[in-house]
Amino acid sequence: MGQRSAFRRREAAAASGIESSREHAPLGHSLVAGVGAPTLEQKVEFLSRPSRPAAGVIRRETHMSWVFLAGDRVYKLKKPVRFPYLDFSTLDRREAACRAELRLNRRLAADVYLDVLPLTATPRGLTIDGDGSITDWLVVMRRLDEAQTLEHALLEHRVEQWQLDRLVATLVQFYRRAERVFLSPAVHMRDWQQSLFDDRRILLDPRFGLPSGLVRRIATVQQRFLSHQRKTLAARACSIVDGHGDLRPEHIWLGEPVRIIDCLEFNPRLRAVDPFDEIAFLSLECVRLGAAWADQYIRRGVGRGLADGISEELFLFYRCNRAMLRARLAIAHLMEPNPRTPEKWPRLARSYLAIASADAIRLERLFKIREGRPRPSPHRAGGSPRREVARPVVYRAYRARAHSPAGKRAPRR
Repeated sequence: MGQRSAFRRREAAAASGIESSREHAPLGHSLVAGVGAPTLEQKVEFLSRPSRPAAGVIRRETHMSWVFLAGDRVYKLKKPVRFPYLDFSTLDRREAACRAELRLNRRLAADVYLDVLPLTATPRGLTIDGDGSITDWLVVMRRLDEAQTLEHALLEHRVEQWQLDRLVATLVQFYRRAERVFLSPAVHMRDWQQSLFDDRRILLDPRFGLPSGLVRRIATVQQRFLSHQRKTLAARACSIVDGHGDLRPEHIWLGEPVRIIDCLEFNPRLRAVDPFDEIAFLSLECVRLGAAWADQYIRRGVGRGLADGISEELFLFYRCNRAMLRARLAIAHLMEPNPRTPEKWPRLARSYLAIASADAIRLERLFKIREGRPRPSPHRAGGSPRREVARPVVYRAYRARAHSPAGKRAPRR
């Protein structure tokens, strides 16, 4: 972290195509001779400008960061924002967050997260790692080929069994070595109750037009599990670890070694998870992408690798809860003053609700089996089929051409 020489830092910045301390241009009179601090817009403009005419910089915006893809490097600039779950409002807080991002992400992507460098202001303008006053901090990463993510591989039906085996081995090793997080059963259960309450509160907001009956039915099943399986869930408090926090296919690279980026560095409570809860999140995203077979393969592999496995019932509860949470986070974008792509979020929220509904139905069936009640007949007394909630489209069979090294279809375990 920051131990490389200034020469090597500047060399890395120049190689990326973003202007370094040796190659920069003024950003406006407000920066000349230290007259004023640069604005966020000026920082974004500077980082968007390549050092060579032929080079190009791709920039992407999230609600908490700006990301700049330049040559073989990626630069991440945190916005000066404050939300209930993070605070980047001061320079010191942004530096601390950058250093935490570097340290925590090196657990699963050591060769990707390279350094934290200052963005400095000189009389001639902004520069990366220069001699002027520090105006902000940047996380510097090695750029990876996005075509090699698990998300792309699933969408393009080109996942190989051996690639999933590598991913499973990586995850098992990570969770075995992850730092344990002490959480009392009482606090653990309080957090679950709060999570379910927050889901209902947002998803039932009439401004969003989501199906309230569906949301209430899912919430009822979740609350029933929480009431009847309280001891089972509370016992998992001793399995909580400092995990990744955002384990999605788009963050997983299937190379050698497997690399997993973008953990939630800004809030340790959001990383404190039961490993199987985190695998349920990855499972949810695989199902949403139409790859239910990959979900089953990964979770069974991780289940064999970790000593303290869980029941199918608990796993379904975890995934159902994750689906409701993702629906809530998706629709909550519409609460922002000027949401980007507002048409996207209701559609995404409904897709997560469809998965949550299917898992809630399966949970209800498991409740009945556990209680010794007979399973309902698919026909009514008069012989007409009983109407059931249709399974979502995302549960269609995934027609992937995943092959074993010998060229045969990977077995579905």
